Amino acid sequence: MFQRLSGDPATLPHLRRIESAVRARFGVPDDALVLVREERTRLPGVPARETLVRFWIGHARYRLRVFKPLAEVGEADLPVAWLLPGLVDDGDPDCC
Repeated sequence: MFQRLSGDPATLPHLRRIESAVRARFGVPDDALVLVREERTRLPGVPARETLVRFWIGHARYRLRVFKPLAEVGEADLPVAWLLPGLVDDGDPDCC
């Protein structure tokens, strides 16, 4: 069974806004899963917080990373729709 981890309720509007933008940009169906989270980073030269998005369309899994905290991510930060094939999550770790 899954349980929601406690978090800041103030982040919920940002999570919903980003999920909605991802669905609209890439045509993710309403019944497909979109996961959005903010993660702290500790790597030199990388912003302290970044936003990670994973989503599914059919059996294909996609991922993207925005080097901004949730509250700062806007539609302009998402890749253009025709880059969708480049977002395929094939299981290889990120280079960055």
